[in-house]
Amino acid sequence: MGSTRTGRRGADGADRKSDPYAATAATLRAALVREIAEGGGLTDPAWREAFEEVPRHVFVPRYYEAGEPSTSGGTALYERLGRHDPDPARRARWLAGVYSDEPLATRVRDGELVSSSSQPSLMARMLEALAVRDGDSVLEIGTGTGYNAALLAHRLGEDRVTTVDIDPDITDTARDHLAAAGYRPAVVTGDGALGCPSRAPFDRIIATCAVTALPPAWLDQCRCGALILAPLTTGLIALRVADAEHGEGHFLTTPAYFVPLRGSEPRPPVRTKGLPTGPLLEDSFRFLLNVVTAWLDPLEALALWEHEGRPGRERYGVTVREQRQWAWLDDPEGAYAWPLGPAHAERAS
Repeated sequence: MGSTRTGRRGADGADRKSDPYAATAATLRAALVREIAEGGGLTDPAWREAFEEVPRHVFVPRYYEAGEPSTSGGTALYERLGRHDPDPARRARWLAGVYSDEPLATRVRDGELVSSSSQPSLMARMLEALAVRDGDSVLEIGTGTGYNAALLAHRLGEDRVTTVDIDPDITDTARDHLAAAGYRPAVVTGDGALGCPSRAPFDRIIATCAVTALPPAWLDQCRCGALILAPLTTGLIALRVADAEHGEGHFLTTPAYFVPLRGSEPRPPVRTKGLPTGPLLEDSFRFLLNVVTAWLDPLEALALWEHEGRPGRERYGVTVREQRQWAWLDDPEGAYAWPLGPAHAERAS
């Protein structure tokens, strides 16, 4: 299965004696894997093994649950749950939450979400869509807790995995989590938009933060035929790279809502003025609105959606050609195409 691990110390962290949660966590982890599999995920035995063995609770020693907004109209308050809570019932609640199929807020600053651990079933779908092969070298953009990097390291071997994040607090913490679980991939502090040229070239790039256009450095650091999987607008684009200036691919059917890449251009707000409620309840229409909001009036977008048979996400794609990037419906050279960007310019780290 390609699981050539180095320095791995078992599914429950350093060892069971030093982890009082190991036995319960193993039971909860097995139940989570079964739930994901029953939902159609983890069809690849190698990825199923990774999810069965990598201990998510080591990477999420605490998380935050959003409460109700304050009475003064401010942001929602967050309640922290963690493994060191003095209340046994709250510790049990923390561990059950870690092994639920839910995204978890892991870092909050001034009431705003900074970093999270993605929904495990979405992580499974993304990792399987990455279509890795034994020996592939993978760059992850957005380190988060380090859990996704651990899954990659379990599958491919830690020497084949690089993860980068701009926030040194995040990379330092993730490095500690990874070491505690027995994995030591390359954890790099730097601007994710610039990739990691010192570890290039890569066979796969996977981003766990949203972008408005694909940074040129990512294509430049890919081998010919590499695959980039990244959240773009509210979808996941799987872009096959021809060379440093050319790539093309379709969106997956899976919705994806991620924290934006730090320092990236903000996505324009989605305009809905004048639209009836019905179409706004349809995922395929909301996706189109996110793609075209900077270019089309909302009513024009609605007319397009209805005229083209309410197209699903898989009918959309992205093309990169030299200095241009655009999203399209059905055909890269067809009637419906919308520029992406502005593309990220190279900037100093």
